[in-house]
Amino acid sequence: MRHFRLVELERDAVLVRSGDPIERIYFPISGLIAFIMDMPSGQTVATAVVGNDGAVGVLSTLGPTRSPMTAVVRVAGLALQISPTRFHAALGRSRALNAAVQTLNRSLMAQFQHVAACNALHSVEARLARWLLQVRDRADGDVLPLTQETLAEFLGVRRTTVTHVISRLRDSGAIRSNARSSIEIDRPRLEAAACECYQLMRRRIDRIILTEEVKPPPLGAEVPLFADADEVQRRTTMQGATGPRPRGH
Repeated sequence: MRHFRLVELERDAVLVRSGDPIERIYFPISGLIAFIMDMPSGQTVATAVVGNDGAVGVLSTLGPTRSPMTAVVRVAGLALQISPTRFHAALGRSRALNAAVQTLNRSLMAQFQHVAACNALHSVEARLARWLLQVRDRADGDVLPLTQETLAEFLGVRRTTVTHVISRLRDSGAIRSNARSSIEIDRPRLEAAACECYQLMRRRIDRIILTEEVKPPPLGAEVPLFADADEVQRRTTMQGATGPRPRGH
């Protein structure tokens, strides 16, 4: 924990751009971050969102890599920030941390897959309802601080289309009110307006998280995540001589 830095996530701040090296990893405590795909034409579309259920930059755990997408703060909050070097050092010493990162990556991939299918199969109105529910799951309250520009980015459409869709959702009661920079929702009616992707996505991600078994290691098997290299080597040598072999070897 001493290597983490608490930082503010300001609304519309870009944490990493597509094609840039991943130089920081963020673990949101509050707020919401959208992953954005930038097209050569200049158009942008959201592919996933994360709050305190996810992280930004964990793809760096797969090796030296550049970010495949842009990460933008859409709801302000707080995050813990750490360098990839520090995080990778901890990752190499903790099976539990490795398991947690794998679970995170699997749940994020599930979200990518569902969003891609939803974009191809369902109406703009149902997709907007799904996005609003995804934001609500990570926000505090039914008033969501989202601009029409952000909603257009979620959907990959023009602002005029967003205006028409919001009007239809407001007429159905799924949206109680909308201002220039916020939307108040009625969750039950919004769930009725959303396509089945929202519930399917939630159930699939719940299964991924709940079925991942992260057992505590045997007593003394794990070293402090940021211990000195000499201490790591000493403990590893002792365990190799007297303790059980690591599972899978």
